[in-house]
Amino acid sequence: MEMENEQKESPSLGKRREPELPVTVPDTASKPKRARSAERTCVHEVAVPSGYVSSKDSELHGTLSNPLHKGPMAKSYPFTLDPFQQVSIACLERNESVLVSAHTSAGKTAVAEYAIAMSFRDRQRVIYTSPLKALSNQKYRELSQEFTDVGLMTGDVTLSPNATCLVMTTEILRGMLYRGSEVLKEVAWVIFDEIHYMKDRERGVVWEESIIFLPPAIKMVFLSATMSNATEFAEWICNIHKQPCHVVYTDFRPTPLQHYAFPIGGSGLYLVVDENEQFREDNFLKLHDTFGKQNSADGRRGGKSGGRGGRGGNTSGGSDIYKIVKMIMERKFQPVIIFSFSRRECEQHAMSMSKLDFNTPEEKETVEQVFRNAMLCLNEEDRCLPAIELMLPLLQRGIAVHHSGLLPVIKELVELLFQEGLVKALFATETFAMGLNMPAKTVVFTAVKKWDGDSHRYIGSGEYIQMSGRAGRRGKDERGICIIMIDEQMEMNNLKDMVLGKPAPLVSTFRLSYYSILNLMSRAEGQFTAEHVIRNSFHQFQYEKALPDIKKRVSKLEQEVNLLDASGEAEVSEYHKLKLEIAQLEKKMMAKIIRPEIILYFLVPGRLVKIREGGTDWGWGVVVNVVKKPSGGGYIVDTLLHCSPCSTENNSRPKPCPPRPGEKGEMHVVPVQLPLISTLGKLRVSIPSDLRPLEARQSVLLAVQELVNRFPGGLPKLNPVKDMDVRDSEIVELVNQIEEIEKKMFAHPMHKRQDVDQIKCFERKAEVNHEIQQLRTKMRDSQLQKFREELKNRSRVLKKLGHIDGDGVVQLKGRAACLVDTGDELLVTELMFNGTFNDLDHHQVAALASCFIPGDKSNEQIQLRTELARPLQQLQDSARRIAEIQHECKLDINVDEYVESTVRPYLMDVIYSWSKGVNFADIIQMTDIFEGSIIRSARRLDEFLNQLRAAANAVGEADLEKKFAAASESLRRGIMFANSLYL
Repeated sequence: MEMENEQKESPSLGKRREPELPVTVPDTASKPKRARSAERTCVHEVAVPSGYVSSKDSELHGTLSNPLHKGPMAKSYPFTLDPFQQVSIACLERNESVLVSAHTSAGKTAVAEYAIAMSFRDRQRVIYTSPLKALSNQKYRELSQEFTDVGLMTGDVTLSPNATCLVMTTEILRGMLYRGSEVLKEVAWVIFDEIHYMKDRERGVVWEESIIFLPPAIKMVFLSATMSNATEFAEWICNIHKQPCHVVYTDFRPTPLQHYAFPIGGSGLYLVVDENEQFREDNFLKLHDTFGKQNSADGRRGGKSGGRGGRGGNTSGGSDIYKIVKMIMERKFQPVIIFSFSRRECEQHAMSMSKLDFNTPEEKETVEQVFRNAMLCLNEEDRCLPAIELMLPLLQRGIAVHHSGLLPVIKELVELLFQEGLVKALFATETFAMGLNMPAKTVVFTAVKKWDGDSHRYIGSGEYIQMSGRAGRRGKDERGICIIMIDEQMEMNNLKDMVLGKPAPLVSTFRLSYYSILNLMSRAEGQFTAEHVIRNSFHQFQYEKALPDIKKRVSKLEQEVNLLDASGEAEVSEYHKLKLEIAQLEKKMMAKIIRPEIILYFLVPGRLVKIREGGTDWGWGVVVNVVKKPSGGGYIVDTLLHCSPCSTENNSRPKPCPPRPGEKGEMHVVPVQLPLISTLGKLRVSIPSDLRPLEARQSVLLAVQELVNRFPGGLPKLNPVKDMDVRDSEIVELVNQIEEIEKKMFAHPMHKRQDVDQIKCFERKAEVNHEIQQLRTKMRDSQLQKFREELKNRSRVLKKLGHIDGDGVVQLKGRAACLVDTGDELLVTELMFNGTFNDLDHHQVAALASCFIPGDKSNEQIQLRTELARPLQQLQDSARRIAEIQHECKLDINVDEYVESTVRPYLMDVIYSWSKGVNFADIIQMTDIFEGSIIRSARRLDEFLNQLRAAANAVGEADLEKKFAAASESLRRGIMFANSLYL
């Protein structure tokens, strides 16, 4: 079976119910999907290349669509395997790639372990990749206990690199593939854990490139949280590697969950979703009634905790969490994980539990013993650090904190104590939901919104699935319990979507980096070019897969155009043309007025503004507030906009939607960027002081609708010259042109007659034609073409900077850049070749190199000593020059933003002092950055310095090589480089 003609090579799918490849749904195909029973369901599908014929013995291995395993097992398990595990193992024994998509704690690890056991049995090597170094360390420990011959390769640790099973970060695997490592010739399987990490904006491309480069003889095991497009991913694998790829998907939870809501500032728990995944609307309404009672009891709460979900450790949120934890312990619902979205908050909440104690005297003694043993890996002076001394009394009471800012030794100690049941209440950030299986009986969410770098938004259903998946211990708990702290602002649909929403699809974040382009250019065999990578990316595959749907949409719109009435078209066309001209001139004018120095004065609360994004008109909205984005990223206008109720499906935030006749929409505050404002209204409406209740927002909607009805010719707009007193000659000219055309439009017979149906019919026709045009452009404008254009521009940058010559041959500078993937490769090679590093000693080199390491920002003013200020200035100047060259070569780059995001001087002083021998206790007094973040940055810096050392060696710069080695050596001491407890 084959797909559309243009995609002859694309895989066929069992899912499509072709006779030769039926879908197999083992055991419980007839069971309703949501039913909870003793039996476990799973779905199996397989993507097969066109013309592929299996050579497997069907007696022993079954068929592609119904894999079986009847031979001896490579590994035995102390429990009965679930159907999804049995099917996955059958696929492995067929020596075919498989994607296992299942909830946290469903038992995906058993499948990975089977692939490792097979490799040991067949005397082949196997690679296990994970997204984070910390996870790699944990996995190494876990696998070493079972398989013994296990090695570890992360940026800062290498143990037994010749082992049969190698655990590594995905970055290390990509590096091995680029260098054509000999190890890969002996590898039969690569296991990609947490493959859904591929949608990570910064690092997702590493997974994509690794998968594209793997030799076709190697088979892959992908482990993923549930995702809605697992099949599409398998089709991509099948398409690029020309081998079958199975999908084994289960949304079965071994331990069912009950989801309770707790009203912030109130009391009691309300079951909102039961263990059969039924939403209990009656309980949700009862919950909302409690807010009414609270408000009348408190008078007006004054927004003490409303809308904040207990954020920032405010008094109400804190005491609520104390109440919940106390109640959990009384009801014996421990162990409990309390998730917060801020590290400071985690610590504040833990410290507020001072009156609670959950451990027996014997447990306290064990905790102290484990703690003392763990601290032996530190120097004497580091054992007295406040961050360590403060932790013991907390841990002894069975309470702990877990977030990325903790000292690594403390973080690992907490994990080990939690696994042993000696920590009963763990205050953690969402990173704890990644990786190793560390379940609890109960999970608490202290907030339903999180800051994602752009805005405060509701937790997505995928994130909720990942975190709530920690609730319920298999074989120990009959059911897991999730408690969500909500405020009165949370609406039913938002909660429903969060708890019961579909898991998010895996969307490619593919991008071209200079590191990749240079490495591809320098590979001798030339079979992998940048063009090859682009063409085989998941990004391009997803784009091509969408084409047939776009074609269908075009033909549907073409049919609609043919049916639309064309009578009196010439007259209507003329009138419509005038309206279009005005719209285009207004757009030009708004682009000039949108400058903050002009527009901000008029964006006062209550101002009516029209919002437009691309081709979509969101209608009139009302300004609530204007916020400046941090780090000079422009302004955000919080605007009350009409949102369609249907648009909140499967989405954690409401989507604006112009009001439709007969449809009851709702007003929501939506963050809008300045350039999306298409019209400034002359009118203002009054806004209620508290916009949390729906009625308050709906009253604004009524006021806006009332005004729209009162002005049938359109709401009056602010005139830039008369009302805003703008004197810019270009704007004055545009206003005059608009007034001229408006005169013609008002004098037009169609304006007076206003044959509404005819105009609407024509305008719809114009709209449809416009959409057809856009879709056709999208079909023509292949992603491939976009990336080719970008590749051409990036190659131009590399030529200008001397990394490659006119024929695309990699030069000395390019050979150095090929070896650097931790920091900005163009900028650091520039410093190596322009002599910046030559004038510095190795302490200054370490400090300057720290600017390349991504990490936490400091909120303090940076005051640098002179020996660091000058190199920093040189670094910033070089960064500006590189950004300007990229801008000249038509790359979409904002020079200031590039300099700011690439040069991060927050740890220069700290690293300089540490390199010179200052102790850790004094170091942490120099900055407000968390201790754990400092250590993580220092370790990445060490990795970076080693890459620079290799780069200097590759280009024959012996003095620089020694300097980078000395800089690295000066960091490697004390608590910064203490061994992991897992190793």
